[in-house]
Amino acid sequence: MDPGTDTHQPTLGLALSGGAVLGCAHIGVLQALDECGIRVTHLAGTSIGALVAAFYASGCSGKEIQAIAEGLRWKDLARPSPSRLGLFSQDRLRATLRARFGDARIEDAAISTALVTTDISTGEKVVLTSGDLAEAASASACFPGIFLPVEWEGKLLVDGGLTEHLPVSPLKSWGVERIIAVDAFIGMTFQRPKTLVNLIKNSVDIVLVQGSRQVVEDVDLLIAPDLYRFSSTELRHIPEIVQEGYEAAMRSLEMLEPGR
Repeated sequence: MDPGTDTHQPTLGLALSGGAVLGCAHIGVLQALDECGIRVTHLAGTSIGALVAAFYASGCSGKEIQAIAEGLRWKDLARPSPSRLGLFSQDRLRATLRARFGDARIEDAAISTALVTTDISTGEKVVLTSGDLAEAASASACFPGIFLPVEWEGKLLVDGGLTEHLPVSPLKSWGVERIIAVDAFIGMTFQRPKTLVNLIKNSVDIVLVQGSRQVVEDVDLLIAPDLYRFSSTELRHIPEIVQEGYEAAMRSLEMLEPGR
């Protein structure tokens, strides 16, 4: 080998947004990365993005994660447990995660991983880069008011989407050289609300979209699948959502190919 040849491979970070069921598009993106032989060195995830990141960091391929996702039902993820702080317990979700991860810890993953949560007691963003992988992933996906918060080292953790829907900052803090961001909401088309539930959902989604738009200038490549046809709560659409993620990634990755 020519000693003057530069063999440095730039670090590549992948930021996976929240988005409930729409976040299954991340699985299709991972499948595209696998297919193209693009190796991610750093991962950051929020909410559903944290769950997908946890599976990928633990060694699951995009195809394997899709099979797991398609086999899930809401009853596998939550059970009614009304309390002063939430309507549902995430015990079943954590059991599902532990069946795959065991006692794995974030810092032991093959890919450097950061899972974003929010301390609901202080409003501060809490980025988890060490500790129990299953517990951390469930905390990041703990939608406040619906699920009981997760106790973590004196903090009361809920969904990371409250403080960073598109988790680019952990990758920047690591000094990652190239960043791909996948956002399940930023390309969303809004409809005139016809019910109070629709109005509230639009309000939340608009806040998330605006937050994402403020950080996309810090990434090298944004993948924004076209998901306007799908519901963020309908599990039956997972195969189509995964496919949309895959197709959006394959189109976008053409721009990343030189030097990868």
